[in-house]
Order: sequence, then structure tokens, then C-alpha cells
Amino acid sequence: MEPPLIEFKDVTKRFGLRTVLERVNLQIYEGQVTTIIGLSGSGKSVLLKHIIGLLKPDEGTILFKGKPLTTMKKNEKAASLAQFSYMFQDNALFDSMTVYENIALPLRETTNLKKAEIDLRVTARMEQLELSDAANKYPSELSGGMQKRAALARALVTDPKIVLFDEPTSGQDPVRKNAILSMIAKYQRKFGFTAILVSHEIPDVYFISNRILALYDQAIVFQGTPEELENFDHPFKDEVILSLEGLREELTGLYSKRQFKVLHHVQLKQKTLGETYSVVVFTLEEMDAIITSLGHEAAQEALRSMGVYIDKHFGAIGGFSTRRHTNEFVTVLPYSDLTEVESMLKDFIDDFQEQGIRGIWAGGRKQPASEGGVEFVILAGIAQGQPVGNIDSVINSAKHQQKEIARLRCDVRR
Repeated sequence: MEPPLIEFKDVTKRFGLRTVLERVNLQIYEGQVTTIIGLSGSGKSVLLKHIIGLLKPDEGTILFKGKPLTTMKKNEKAASLAQFSYMFQDNALFDSMTVYENIALPLRETTNLKKAEIDLRVTARMEQLELSDAANKYPSELSGGMQKRAALARALVTDPKIVLFDEPTSGQDPVRKNAILSMIAKYQRKFGFTAILVSHEIPDVYFISNRILALYDQAIVFQGTPEELENFDHPFKDEVILSLEGLREELTGLYSKRQFKVLHHVQLKQKTLGETYSVVVFTLEEMDAIITSLGHEAAQEALRSMGVYIDKHFGAIGGFSTRRHTNEFVTVLPYSDLTEVESMLKDFIDDFQEQGIRGIWAGGRKQPASEGGVEFVILAGIAQGQPVGNIDSVINSAKHQQKEIARLRCDVRR
């Protein structure tokens, strides 16, 4: 792996007699989405403020591109910190300014650009984040999702290399939480910036994160991929993950991936040699196109409707499901072979084509973002497994067997 973009070495921070961070070691890599998770009050925001230079450690070293900030000359340090931008938890838009003026503010305050150049940059960012129609509106006239986009446009208008997000989904309902995370992921891919999030939205944030940093008892006790976190054996899992991750994922009502695996292991213990189970993998295709046509919130509502429908159908016959990726769902049918599941899937498809996909469309059309058409295409594949096998290989096998089971094209009208 390439050298870290940002590295903490034995960083300690105290406020009076209270130690908030103690000998923290971490690495953040360029071009990735890194999320810092932990209980409320554990020091996540303090850690974030050290990254952006708002706080200095009492002990230890913070390195940027391999060089300690403390050894940098004043202009070199300023140039390094100028590559950062910050999106505040509550957006921090100025109510007395229009969307255009809010976005232009960092350029007016921190650069010597002429008015024409500022206008070009602000106009470009508004177009890229679909805010052109809101340029002369005030924050109070915007929806919550539009306010988030305006705040992100302001954070990106200076062309930062690194953007920090402090609890970007705090206080939002499940659909909007996932819409905000979807928005961050989309624009991170589009602009290529390094994203660093502080969040407690487990497991939703896993779907957009390349790396997770777990802050527990004043130190980083885990750093790695979301998949590696599932196998992490530490009191952190009981005290933090279980306290934050509930039995079901908020958006879809399905089991979280961790609880899904626990259920699967319990089922395996109850099986005898030779018994089988089956897996069905569902995918809602072309999520980016759906987001472009309908907007982030409506796309997440469509995903929520799909998860609910899958659970309603297969949960009633003993199956249990999870959302494996943003637009991919996995269902396990514990005591079924391929022949039985093929029959179950046929019944599901018949029902789904009549009612299910239209329910997804109804959920997705609540907030159309543009005129034109949008196509919902659902794929499904099945595979059979045995207790001695690895469920991940069975899931991958089912995914390779996927075929189109439903398609619905609908016009979008404002």
C-alpha cells in the first residue's frame, strides 16, 4: 500500500486533567473514504480537529505526506492545510446569504481571485451539484437535501484535496441519512477528493467507506476495511457496534451484515451432514442513473421499498435477508434446495412484476429531480450451499447466476 496521506504517531490530547486522546496511531490514505466511528463523546470530533489543524497535540506527531507538521515552515504548513475543506454537521449556511453567496464566500475570503473568476468557479460547482436553479434562493427556502448539497458545494469550491465531514447525517431520518451518504460517495468519486467522516451511523456508513477507524477508550483500536471489522475480536464490538447497530438496518428493515452472519452461523450449527441451504442475490441495476433521474433521497426510498418487499416475501417462509452492498440484497433460505428455491423465486417474480416493482417505483418517484425516463431493472440469482462451505463463496456463485427478473420504465415529470 502507498504511504499514508495523513498519519498520527502516538498523539495525545488533554483538556486540563481529562485525557481525550492517548497515544493515538492511525493512517489515512489518499483518494479513499475513511470513516471514524465511536460512541458519543469518545473524542471523534477532537480527532478531526487535529487533522485539520484546529487543535495541536500535547504529545506525539501528525504527519502530512510523510512530513511532520511541526517541522514544516510556516508557508509550507499553510499550503498543506489549504488542501483541506470542512463540511459542518449542521451545514453552517448563512441565512442572510443566497446559495450563490454562501458558495462564493470561501473564495472571497481566502483568495485574491477576481469577481469573474469567482463567478465561473461558483457557477461550475452549482451545475455539478445540481444547484443552478437554487442560486438566488436562501437556505430557508431549500429542502434538507438541497441544503446539504449547497454546503458540499461550498466545501468543494476551493478545489480541496481532502474534505472532512463531521457527523454529516446527524438528526436525519433513515432515507435522508442514506441519501446524504450516497451524495458524498457520488461526488467523492466524481471529484476524486479524500473524504474523512466522523459518524455513528452503523452500518449505513459501511456502504461508502474504504476504511474504518474505531476510536475506543481514547485510542484507535481498529483500522481496516468494513469487512475486516466484522472479524475484529475486541470489547469495542460489544460496547460500540452492538450499542449503535441495532438488530436491523434502519433504511431497509433488514438484518445488518453482522447480524446476518450471526444468524447464518446459528443455522449451520442446527444442520446435519448433507443438509443444504440456498442463497438468493438481488440487485437493483444502474443506481447512478436512478440517482441522476430521481435524486438521492428518492433513490434511497426505492432501495428501502425493495428491501421491505424482499423481507415481506421471504421472511414469511423462514428466510432472512441483508443489504450486502448499496444496491445488492442477499437472502438465505435455511432448509431449501435449488429446486424448491427456483419455485419460490418464480412465485416471487410473478408477484414482484405485478406489485413489487411498482411499489419501488412509487417510493422512488416521491421527489423527481429531472424530466425524462428512468428504468428499474432487477436481477436475481440463486445458489446452493452446505454447512461445511463458506457462505461468501455461495453468495458469489449466486451473483454470477443472476438474470433479469423485472424491468419497468417510467416517465419522470416535475
